[in-house]
Amino acid sequence: MSKVERRVRSLVSGDGEMRDAVEVVLDNAADGEVQWVDVRDEITSGQWGRLIEKEVLVDGERGFALADREGIEAGLEDDDDLTGGGDVETPETTSWTKWDKIAGVATLGAFVGYAVNPVRNAIAGAFDLVLGPLLNVVPFYVVVMVIALATGLYSTLLRAGLMDMEKMSVYQERMKDIQDRRKEAKERDDQEALDAIQEEQMDAMGDQLGMFKEQFRPMVWIMFLTIPAFLWMFWVIGYRGSDAAYPAIAAQELVVPIAGTVTWDTGIVGPIQMWIVWYFLCSMAFTQLVQKSLNIEMSPSTS
Repeated sequence: MSKVERRVRSLVSGDGEMRDAVEVVLDNAADGEVQWVDVRDEITSGQWGRLIEKEVLVDGERGFALADREGIEAGLEDDDDLTGGGDVETPETTSWTKWDKIAGVATLGAFVGYAVNPVRNAIAGAFDLVLGPLLNVVPFYVVVMVIALATGLYSTLLRAGLMDMEKMSVYQERMKDIQDRRKEAKERDDQEALDAIQEEQMDAMGDQLGMFKEQFRPMVWIMFLTIPAFLWMFWVIGYRGSDAAYPAIAAQELVVPIAGTVTWDTGIVGPIQMWIVWYFLCSMAFTQLVQKSLNIEMSPSTS
């Protein structure tokens, strides 16, 4: 079942007037396009708007074009069999390369640094060769902003490059198709169809694992690059009883809204210190800025 066919079925299901509106549009779109002036005497503006909203009608050269005439016509046909899975097929799951696996193991090793001082000191000390000199040039909050900007940039690029949005869309498309047929079967009180759809839904649980693998692959690389930088900030300020590598920076005072005068090692939200709050605020802001600037969509489209 195509996307357009499913949208049309959703529109006309139990709504005879909407079915008539779709048929009117089909009759007046002889060359594949139709304008509001051609149909305004036969359908309402609300029905016209719903056809555009559901992308049954899309932008054309002189008006609005039919998204898919065959799909629209198929959507108008009665279909009492809800047990079929339609045309939505599960894509092949992306396999991890050996480099992905190495990055995953290295990431797990870096996590140990949060609990084991020698590991943290080794990783942070290596990063301090690059980031330490910046502390002599700009304030600590600027260094954190630089790290947050770098995090936002490479996390966006890694997700765009390693996560197959088309496959993600197909996974979501299949689950949406099952949910729509399940809803329609419930409305018809078709227990046989519900049982068949339930079995299909159980079989489709593998789709959830496929989506997880698609999402987690770039996350491994993001964490592989981010955790060492985070450990360095952890090391500079000191956290959970550990000594600060730069006590003067940890004791610097700054004024923030609501909390007032605090230092970088002050707990703002429970044990969450000020430097962590500042990093996450900068990271979220720069990530959104990078995505908008590069016009990269981070969520799959099911439209």
